[in-house]
Amino acid sequence: MNNWLKPIELEGKFVKLVPLNFNHKKGILNAAADGNLWELWYTSVPSEKTIEQYIDFALKEQNLRRSLPFVVIEKSTNKIIGSTRYCNAEPEHKRLEIGYTWYAKSFQKTGVNTECKFLLLRYAFETLGAIAVEFRTHWHNHPSRNAIERLGAKQDGILRNHRIEIDGTIRDTVVFSIIENEWKAVKKSLEYKMNKYGT
Repeated sequence: MNNWLKPIELEGKFVKLVPLNFNHKKGILNAAADGNLWELWYTSVPSEKTIEQYIDFALKEQNLRRSLPFVVIEKSTNKIIGSTRYCNAEPEHKRLEIGYTWYAKSFQKTGVNTECKFLLLRYAFETLGAIAVEFRTHWHNHPSRNAIERLGAKQDGILRNHRIEIDGTIRDTVVFSIIENEWKAVKKSLEYKMNKYGT
């Protein structure tokens, strides 16, 4: 189980997920600038001021085998359009979370998220043998909550006063999950959406 989250690339029809490294710094900043995403107070998207810390934390978590961060690359242009990662991995319990997900504004609501989540979920359930995949988001991040529900995840509950943010505000975290015996139906639903919308 020590190598449960070994670095891998995941590739779909329109996007590929490539393990994050410091060489991606400029591409990440360009993607985040599409919509000034760092201005969203309820999520953590890197800016010029925070990019070093953002990548450093992601790679430290990867070295501790708790995380596997990716950049999302649009295949037709080979441009970075966002980021996502496996995180809070518990290989002994065959559980992990998919989080830290964001996309450049021009790629939101385009089917990119559906394909990315399909790739991540398929690998988690069919290769890693996960029995549960979790999603967490800020109570006030309604676009994220809606996107998670559209994937087919079910809400487990709300962690009240879960985190104290840098500015001192207190975050309530909404927890969703997909469990092993739900994956077959979720997979069918995601494949239908990707085929219907050509993504």
